[in-house]
Amino acid sequence: MDQYVSVTPAEATQARDGVIKLHGAEGFEGMRKAGRLAAEILDALVPHVVPGVSTQEIDDIVREMMLRGGGIPATLGYRGYTHSCCTSINHVICHGIPSDKKLRDGDIVNIDVTPIVDGWHGDTSRMFLVGDVPMKAKRLVDVTHECLMLGIEAAKPGNHVGDIGWAIQSHAEKHRYGVVRDFCGHGLGQLFHDAPEIVHVGRPGTGPQLRPGMIFTIEPMINIGKPHGKVLDDGWTAVTRDRSLSAQFEHSIGITEDGCEIFTASPKGFDKPPY
Repeated sequence: MDQYVSVTPAEATQARDGVIKLHGAEGFEGMRKAGRLAAEILDALVPHVVPGVSTQEIDDIVREMMLRGGGIPATLGYRGYTHSCCTSINHVICHGIPSDKKLRDGDIVNIDVTPIVDGWHGDTSRMFLVGDVPMKAKRLVDVTHECLMLGIEAAKPGNHVGDIGWAIQSHAEKHRYGVVRDFCGHGLGQLFHDAPEIVHVGRPGTGPQLRPGMIFTIEPMINIGKPHGKVLDDGWTAVTRDRSLSAQFEHSIGITEDGCEIFTASPKGFDKPPY
């Protein structure tokens, strides 16, 4: 039986113990601020994500914007990670490490940012198209965004985590794409990763029930090929085993009395490319 506990902001810092936290109005307000900064950063990156720019340059911009916006990068120093965002190009599923590697015409790249603002984590990622991108890559990006939004549509009180997974899985597999199982969404708030896990495959009516006050990410990773991945020797970078393209979108959301609130929606309407 899944356990739930209503928490104040002070109690929301308690370490992950498998219990699902239910946040109040203060928690939602904290997430709005953190989520807005995260979304504003991704909006501001649009003119910079072009052929010839290095992912390290993108990381530098992200870090500067977080600090200027009153936040700090959650990833910087997290389990030894030394950058302020993740940049996952083409066949990289997630956790790509910024470097001197330059983006090339035709690349697709996911940029994942998490500023901490007043203790709250705003976790979000978007796909960017670099220059002239092939149609098959654009289609993957479009379907992946559709998967995210269908998952969010299923995120309402009374439904279950499995309903979110099923909405995503059924849509992706209809297009003969593979849904990554090795990584998932997660509870969020004053902790970067908390209960419950939001797996992007599932059966309707299974898993923890969604209740008002729950805060978590939905972040489907969809491959053109098979769903299988592997982590490289750097301990972070996850790639598709068959070298097929992968795409991901992520929002942080909170369950309300009649649906959910997206904390990381783009202020400029840059929901999916082209922006």
